[in-house]
Amino acid sequence: MRNIRFICVDFQKEFSTLDGKCYRPRPCVEFIKNTLCPFFREKNLKMAEIISDYRQPRPGDRGDSNYPDTEGYISEIPEDVKIKPEWVKCMNSPIWTRKNIGKPDKPSLPYQDPSGFVHWLHTVIGKPSEVDRVIVLGLTLDCCVFCLAQELNWQAYKVQVLVEAVDTYSGGSEEKELILNHPPLLNWAKPIFWDELRKTLI
Repeated sequence: MRNIRFICVDFQKEFSTLDGKCYRPRPCVEFIKNTLCPFFREKNLKMAEIISDYRQPRPGDRGDSNYPDTEGYISEIPEDVKIKPEWVKCMNSPIWTRKNIGKPDKPSLPYQDPSGFVHWLHTVIGKPSEVDRVIVLGLTLDCCVFCLAQELNWQAYKVQVLVEAVDTYSGGSEEKELILNHPPLLNWAKPIFWDELRKTLI
């Protein structure tokens, strides 16, 4: 297996379960839970994880969800396939954080911490010179997955998006196909299908 790293974004119950505030039917949820995670467990593979704390205050975004210590905040990625620690963000881009992020205490206003995010990347997946490519998966392709792909590309990582393991916010297949096969996403990342990726992981 080549030096491949994985990052899963926002695979939390707020997005993936019927009771979640941000739920939509999305085919990738079943694929990640029932195909990808069991494969990782069998092959002793691990993935890094980025999750979200979307409580207010968040100027410019009215969303108010993913409260720590609630069911919706919980990740759907099994503990035995995770690399710790996870990174917690409060906006679409992973460089946005704040005081008390991921904690039940009242959070501060968002601020950017690019150096903190880069330190996390180097710690959990390695520096760009040490990594052949980074495979991104999770939710959502038109938002947080896209923003992560940009940030990784700007940090000199080669980025691919696992087609079966992402969906748009709406969950629509036509929208997903359009985004995967056209700029601007193709400026930052290339799609890869599971059948192709799996061969490199066996």
